[in-house]
Amino acid sequence: MKRLLCALAAAAMALSLTGGARGAVDTSASCAILMDADSHRVLYAQGIHQSRLIASITKLMTALVAVEAEPDLERVVTIQPEWLGSEGSSIYLQAGEQITLRGLLYGLLLQSGNDAAVAIACAVAGSQEDFVARMNQKAHELGMDHSSFANPSGLDHQDHYSTAYDMALLACACLENDAVAEICATRSATVGSRTFANHNRLLYQYEGCVGMKTGYTRQAGRTLVSAACRDGRTLVCVTLNDPNDWEDHTRLLDYGFSAYSNEVLCRQGEVLGAVPVEGSLLTRVEAVAREQVSFPLTQGEQLELTVDLFPSVQAPVAAGTAVGIAWWTLDGQPVAYADLVSGQSAGLDQCEWVPWWQRLARMFGVEE
Repeated sequence: MKRLLCALAAAAMALSLTGGARGAVDTSASCAILMDADSHRVLYAQGIHQSRLIASITKLMTALVAVEAEPDLERVVTIQPEWLGSEGSSIYLQAGEQITLRGLLYGLLLQSGNDAAVAIACAVAGSQEDFVARMNQKAHELGMDHSSFANPSGLDHQDHYSTAYDMALLACACLENDAVAEICATRSATVGSRTFANHNRLLYQYEGCVGMKTGYTRQAGRTLVSAACRDGRTLVCVTLNDPNDWEDHTRLLDYGFSAYSNEVLCRQGEVLGAVPVEGSLLTRVEAVAREQVSFPLTQGEQLELTVDLFPSVQAPVAAGTAVGIAWWTLDGQPVAYADLVSGQSAGLDQCEWVPWWQRLARMFGVEE
């Protein structure tokens, strides 16, 4: 249900904003998107479903797949000679060298080392080909329906492409992974004799920036994924083929934080209805929100709430049992939802039948 509603919301927001919000900010990019990380609402859209070369922002997927497959980032990797020789940016790994997976990830995300990408892929999956298969499987899981990966580094290839929208989904997933998010937000790191400086200039220049990844090839142009947090909100920005990406990201993020406010739709435990209980002396249980739900809205926008409850539940009912769902629509399209659960327990009450005269006798203490 969550994936369905999120997909509907994303489609509705993308369609409605492609022609509307684009005029709010002018960019130099071929494609650009601004997305709210929690709700996945698209706040700005410019060619967001156009497939393009993406260069080294690919490495966000490489990092996510690697960390999910190998949570032990202190695992020591011995560099094999056949892993070396990648073209492009490098951290200059040497055959036989030993380095932790964490160290390789710093080299991947801060220094954008293509040799680090290959080493990570081979160490985690045994080969680049098997690792790339995992990258494409992860893309499918995330709903990146217009993406294809052919290598772990982002080197130009006819079967290696994505869209601004898909990369924004990937960025949101990376932010939810503590290890990947922490490395993306690191300004510099020393690994052995190497010191890596993050290429993302926004980390130093934009208030609240938490990464994420730069990229460039001659064919792809400049690509950039960034994220920033302010007042409990996180926005993700992606530009593809953008010669003025630093300034464009600054203006897009500023627009998102100023034009939209995060409205609390319901709080955790808030009562949104009641459901009849069968087989219990407690005739109804409250339907409460499992967790707090928020959604970014701009001035003048209003959401409509629909609550869909089970007709009844059968005792015994434990607190926290699913009893329905609530969702909010904007212009008729679902944009947010909340699972509704029982706010209390209801026991299975079985009463022995006693004739009325015996109940009356017991009431007045008369022996039968």
